[in-house]
Amino acid sequence: MQVVVYSREFKESDTPHIQHLFDTLHREGINAYVYRPYLEEIKDKIKFKRDIGVFEGYVDFAVKKLDFFITLGGDGTILSALLHLRNSNVPIVGINLGRLGFLASIEKKRIPEAISLLKRGMYQIDERRLLYLESNFPVFGDIRFALNDFTLLKRDTSSMITIHTYINGSYLNSYWADGLIVATPTGSTGYSLSCGGPIVFPDSGNFVITPVAPHNLSVRPIVISDSSVISFEIEGRAENFLCTLDSRFETITSAHQLAVRKNDFNIKLVQLLDVDFLQTIRDKLIWGVDSRNT
Repeated sequence: MQVVVYSREFKESDTPHIQHLFDTLHREGINAYVYRPYLEEIKDKIKFKRDIGVFEGYVDFAVKKLDFFITLGGDGTILSALLHLRNSNVPIVGINLGRLGFLASIEKKRIPEAISLLKRGMYQIDERRLLYLESNFPVFGDIRFALNDFTLLKRDTSSMITIHTYINGSYLNSYWADGLIVATPTGSTGYSLSCGGPIVFPDSGNFVITPVAPHNLSVRPIVISDSSVISFEIEGRAENFLCTLDSRFETITSAHQLAVRKNDFNIKLVQLLDVDFLQTIRDKLIWGVDSRNT
């Protein structure tokens, strides 16, 4: 078995957990490739008991047989990892060294147990849909997909913007607001949730359209099928607006015509057998806990 170990940054406080990971990989006889910038950060802090390979990026999937992609961090680390994973079909093992961790669901105290279960095939695969952005002008290079959400936001002024929105070519609404979010089911627990959007189960096959601070109080988030194509025209007093895919952003103008649809490929998340979405939202949102008696 061969795995990639990926993270965006190294924190001294995480050293014991990272050491446990590499010790367990060695004990289980698993070959590890480490993302080069991360390896440069940890090579003098971690003791490697066997040779470590170097992972450069997406092109490595064509020349290396890689079974799993282990991320160390939080949900943002997984979003960053997708830029390297793309359509490789390699499952992500998200180890949570961060805070909330809706996606990175494996707690750091369970690292040795999780790697052992991985080796024995005792896990389940959770497929997550992505969205894809189409534009009449080049944006985001050749990586136009997002796992969480796409947003249009005001940028250079305090004034509201107007976002004319269409579903499958039919007019839906003109949103007078600070912005608009189109979230996947995965992204429904992110920015959309903080703006009043609903929690949507990962396998529901939907998009959530959530306005950001709408001027018209009768406007509410809506849920539509992810077989739909959602298109936009944007206008406002400023010349520039902000467009985002997950944590990436670009500046656009009113000349941009944008559309969002379901992406052509999904990603795979590894979940331990005793962890599911219901437990995750209960734990992360502290549901079912009577705080009056604590």
